[in-house]
Amino acid sequence: MNEPVLARLQQLMNLREEVETLGSARPWTPAADWIDGDSHLILLLDVPGVNLDTLALSEEDDTVTVQGERPALDETLGRVLSAERSSGKFTRTLVFPEAVLPQSGEARLSAGVLTIQFEKRHPTIDATAQELGEETES
Repeated sequence: MNEPVLARLQQLMNLREEVETLGSARPWTPAADWIDGDSHLILLLDVPGVNLDTLALSEEDDTVTVQGERPALDETLGRVLSAERSSGKFTRTLVFPEAVLPQSGEARLSAGVLTIQFEKRHPTIDATAQELGEETES
């Protein structure tokens, strides 16, 4: 084949790869769990690959919003053969399952899990009927 035909075929192959990449890009939402820690509510979010400096946390009324960004694959490492992991920006807004003290959130990132602890407005008191009965007999 002559050089112009090969150059055109290469352009078409590059265009096809770009179109396929566009079709596979999908937004992602980190999975979240709430835990009742008696005096605190604990929010766990799976954010593997997200850099700490891209994370933002905001509280408003009875919701908490977490924003961040996971970078796309580094194509300087080589040609991407398969890309299943989502990347890009995310925003996740969750309703507090119980009332918390405003601006009490404390966050830490470890092993791809963002843990945010909020102080409850009304801590849970775990007392059984037997314990209460023993205290009143004294």
